Amino acid sequence: MKRLVFAFPGELETPTGGYIYDRRIIDGLQSLGWQVDLLSLGDGFPYPSEETIARAAMLLQTIPAGTLVVIDGLASGVLPEAVAILSKHHPVVALVHHPLAFETGISPLQAEAFRLSETRALSHVKHVIVTGPSTARDLVQFFAVAAASIDVVRPGTARAALAQGSGSDTLHLVSVGSVTPRKGFDVLLAALRPLSALPWTLTIAGDMTRDDKAPLQLEYDIERFGFQQRVRTLGAVNDIELEALYQRADVFVLASFFEGYGMAYAEALARGLPVIGTTGGAIPDTVPQEAGLLVPPGDVQRLTQALRAVIQDKDLRERLSQGAKRAALQQPTWQQTVQQFSGVMERLLAQP
Repeated sequence: MKRLVFAFPGELETPTGGYIYDRRIIDGLQSLGWQVDLLSLGDGFPYPSEETIARAAMLLQTIPAGTLVVIDGLASGVLPEAVAILSKHHPVVALVHHPLAFETGISPLQAEAFRLSETRALSHVKHVIVTGPSTARDLVQFFAVAAASIDVVRPGTARAALAQGSGSDTLHLVSVGSVTPRKGFDVLLAALRPLSALPWTLTIAGDMTRDDKAPLQLEYDIERFGFQQRVRTLGAVNDIELEALYQRADVFVLASFFEGYGMAYAEALARGLPVIGTTGGAIPDTVPQEAGLLVPPGDVQRLTQALRAVIQDKDLRERLSQGAKRAALQQPTWQQTVQQFSGVMERLLAQP
């Protein structure tokens, strides 16, 4: 029987790219005949309480010996002792969306603590799956993971209708991502400030409960820059609302400091949208030069220049749109992604 336990932190329905990936993989594996047992390890990750850590370790110890276990890296990275114990009697796979140590807005001390914890946890697993090649390179370079023990399984992208645009002379910019420091919304608004004389509006869709300070900073920036009539925040939206938002968009922009893949960028490409982003993490692997303008993370001036160029130059927008359509044809479907993930699992089960 093809069986595995999929362990994850918190709630599987959490509206972030990492959880979307997890849900798609779980549903896809089940459709291929896998028995996938779900195991929530508790809330508060990647800063779990001692009580949560103890309970997670206990839950993992209840898994029958020999069962294949996939653990989302948001949890495994801070559970090195539990992973070490689990790996003695189970083949363990770490699913790393992006290293915790590379999160934006944490102190150097916290980043180093995450790096050491993740390195210890990864040293015990049988295999690692990452969502992009840049994360694979980072794990080899900074976390002492052998390249041979890593498989890159990129997120799939659903084939979608091409965006129709706003139909207005005022360009509709759309940004999709949880409102956290890593997504760089403070950088984006600062970059838009010098462009107040140009015709644009911005809609931001993304969970505003993932961080305490970033949503307050966003609201403050909207007010101090006088953007109350130009910038709209929607919070988390459902799939229907998100699709409607993409369809009314003229340009996609997201100023992330780091992405392990960048699913929102891929979704924008699938709709033929010109993209403005950064070179943080895996974004250049996801967004080719012909489809978007990418600037260094945190570089407000360069981001302003990119925004100005795209807003003012219709021909540039059209060229980037055509590039996005070509790039979308190279993206894997979710069916292909699940098939690849399943193949890795089957290979591991066949090993002694």
